Amino acid sequence: MAEVLVLVKVAGGAVSKPTLEALTLARRLGEPSAVVVEAPGTAQSLVERLGEYGAAKVYVAESEDAAKYLVTPKAAVLASLVRQVSPAAVLIPSTQEGREVAARLAVRLDNGVLVDVVDLAEDGTASQSIFAGSVTVKSRVTRGIPLVTVRPSSVTPTPAPTTPTVTPVEVSLGPADTLATVTERVAEAKSARPELTEASVVVAGGRGVGSAEKFALVEELADLLGGAVGASRAATDSGFYPHRFQIGQTGKTVSPQLYIALGISGAIQHRAGMQTSKTIVAVNKDPEAPIFELADFGIVGDLHTVVPQAIEEIRKRKAS
Repeated sequence: MAEVLVLVKVAGGAVSKPTLEALTLARRLGEPSAVVVEAPGTAQSLVERLGEYGAAKVYVAESEDAAKYLVTPKAAVLASLVRQVSPAAVLIPSTQEGREVAARLAVRLDNGVLVDVVDLAEDGTASQSIFAGSVTVKSRVTRGIPLVTVRPSSVTPTPAPTTPTVTPVEVSLGPADTLATVTERVAEAKSARPELTEASVVVAGGRGVGSAEKFALVEELADLLGGAVGASRAATDSGFYPHRFQIGQTGKTVSPQLYIALGISGAIQHRAGMQTSKTIVAVNKDPEAPIFELADFGIVGDLHTVVPQAIEEIRKRKAS
């Protein structure tokens, strides 16, 4: 069975959920091989988790250069492996970094590339969601091997336990790969809440919340449910909440078990980032709001009246 290379995205010292999703898709095309391109000492703690999701082999390319330079080490290692092992495909999580790695890899290999893929067939045919999720198209790479970036939260990761073999790989960079150097890394302050794209519960607020101060109500409900907080573009553009929590076509894509939309009208651009959620609950005072077309449960009412009542009831049930 041919290998399928999957670039590992590390988040907080662990294998990210988008990587597990890519490994799940990779098993349809062949035998997954994870590729770790990180600073020395990173891979050891990742191998077991990668094996749990089907990685039969883990290529470890650890080097100070992986942290010193931007995306070029990852593109260089992947290009070298493609030439060595002739994989059936290369899958990369479709993060901001991942899309740039894929683009650079495509140039190095003179290969086609497909971005933001939401599904893959056994023959390499990819499904892509376009026009804010209103249309799904089928695409194939016609030059070279399937090289795709997988949109986060588009696939449910499923385990397929195996014991991977670990193969060291050299990181070899040319002069063009070292033109941009990372001089400083500043870590964002971590919240106690789960990562937005990986949370099983997401509570999101829109312009209907009213103000940045009133977003405390959204946060209170999210914390009570052990969930993450998100926001619509209208809310972030209004300064109610930071842009890094924006959900939608130009923000993050989420697919939680429970998505609660508070004061969000449901514009198609927002729906593109959350419509695959398993259960959607919407609260909006406008009975004609488009979000109700998508919601499994809808409440027509003022969120500032409805949500405090819900919080009170949840607290009672937790206490009993």
